[in-house]
Amino acid sequence: MMPYAATTAQMKELDRIAIEERGIHSLELMENAAGAVAREAASLAGPPKAKGADPVARAIPGVIWKAVGKEPEAGTREEELRRLAESARDEPPRIGIFCGTGNNGGDGVAAARILLQGGYRVRAFLVGDRAKMTPDERAMEEKLLAAGGRLEPFDPEDAEVKVWLSTCGCVVDALFGVGLRRPLEGVFRATVELINRGGGQVVACDLPSGVDGDTGEVLGAAVRASVTVTFTCPKPGLYMGEGAALAGKVQVEDIGIPANLAHSMVAQGAAVTEVMPGFMRCLLPRRPAAAHKGDFGKLFILAGSEGYTGAPVLAARAALRTGAGLVFLGVPRSIYPIVAVKCDEAMPFPLPEDYEKLVEKARSCDVALIGPGLGLAPETQQLVLRLLEDMDLPVVLDADGINALAGHIDSLDKRRSPTILTPHAGEFARLTGCLLPVRDRLTAARDFAEAHKCTLVLKGRGTVTAAPEGQCWICGTGNPGMAKGGSGDVLAGMIAALLGQKHLAGSDGENVSQMAAWAAWYHGKAGDRCAEALGEYAMLPRDLIEAIPEVLKENQLEYP
Repeated sequence: MMPYAATTAQMKELDRIAIEERGIHSLELMENAAGAVAREAASLAGPPKAKGADPVARAIPGVIWKAVGKEPEAGTREEELRRLAESARDEPPRIGIFCGTGNNGGDGVAAARILLQGGYRVRAFLVGDRAKMTPDERAMEEKLLAAGGRLEPFDPEDAEVKVWLSTCGCVVDALFGVGLRRPLEGVFRATVELINRGGGQVVACDLPSGVDGDTGEVLGAAVRASVTVTFTCPKPGLYMGEGAALAGKVQVEDIGIPANLAHSMVAQGAAVTEVMPGFMRCLLPRRPAAAHKGDFGKLFILAGSEGYTGAPVLAARAALRTGAGLVFLGVPRSIYPIVAVKCDEAMPFPLPEDYEKLVEKARSCDVALIGPGLGLAPETQQLVLRLLEDMDLPVVLDADGINALAGHIDSLDKRRSPTILTPHAGEFARLTGCLLPVRDRLTAARDFAEAHKCTLVLKGRGTVTAAPEGQCWICGTGNPGMAKGGSGDVLAGMIAALLGQKHLAGSDGENVSQMAAWAAWYHGKAGDRCAEALGEYAMLPRDLIEAIPEVLKENQLEYP
């Protein structure tokens, strides 16, 4: 798949150019899209010749009671519904397809014909005003009629339709594509809620209906998909926030738009967005054979306070596990004995009272990490601001290091060496004054990084890393089990460790933002390993650190 994400505006322009300037027929694109959706629906529903396929068999017990609230009596309408449900045992798998009135709906109508011709029992339902159907969807409806199917008007209160849908092996959502901008209402919202209540397998066509393709925001209500078949390019909203939670498995399909056209529009220029899904690899080069520990980074960490003795240790351990050569851990004198007992490979030291000695220590290193568990004492915040102005080395600012910048953004703007900020949404809101939730995280991160000439790692579902030049990366790894205090400290240590390794970051730091994005991906991948082994409830931040070696080993090039 092409790793670069396309906005909804870019996708509309790609379609226009392909059709109007490249001469590709719109119905050809629609047929290709429908074929990809039909293949996925067939895969979920099961083979067309299998009688009583498992999804159907599982749906039948209790379906009538669920639909009408009582056991049916002979000769009644309820008994007819029971027979309708039981007839699924003797038919090929059933697939229900919900079609809107736009070209996304046309994809669904075409998929209905393909599946019907493939031997499935298919019903296609039109949701919305028939008068608003696009010409392409009407053309696909004619083909469906010729194949023996039809596009039925949909009534979400029709008991017969509810029962039939409850016996489907798969449902296809082709209500809306990339053009939706307003909250779902009326029959569209009712349809989405009906799909979600069914609890079965759902294939979304391009985007789960109700999800904003650019931001991942839910527009009132949204389909919960098992699989989303998206076309040509990944869409940012499939990997961020609620969109990522609702998209299920994301499958990017080529539908015939020329690759050079897509590449020229979405992968060139400064403001490009690269998607880093969970199945990709971020390949590390082999370490130089003649290198020594100094080549892999001397890291200065300023962290910790009374009550927060774990954060500095987690950050230091994560940095070492990620390959840092030397880690010097500066902590307040009051917690030094506690931290020192916890450290073996890292070298903790109590913060000197002489500020110049502290600056000298920091300047002797390659990278500084400031903030994990540092606290909000006014004197601590002033120390952070002074160090930012007096140190000319790359700095990773995390947690309270970021909080110290609130109201003092000029201290960031004055810096000439690379600076990486790693806020969660709350810290970003305190820093910028924006409202929560941050609705368009991709744009917010890109705008901040460009305005303040820094790298911003905006954490959350689909962590966004934004470079000062405008490039962004969306991380597709990670899971809710990582939502525990200490996970961010691990990430901060990993970022700092990668930046300090000269063969990775480069002699002039040209790869700073990319290394931060890779660290976020490794961090999420380690979290996914922990979730597989321990479960999302029980996993701990220290487990992430123990999973780092496996992740890095899997992503190391075998040859230089």
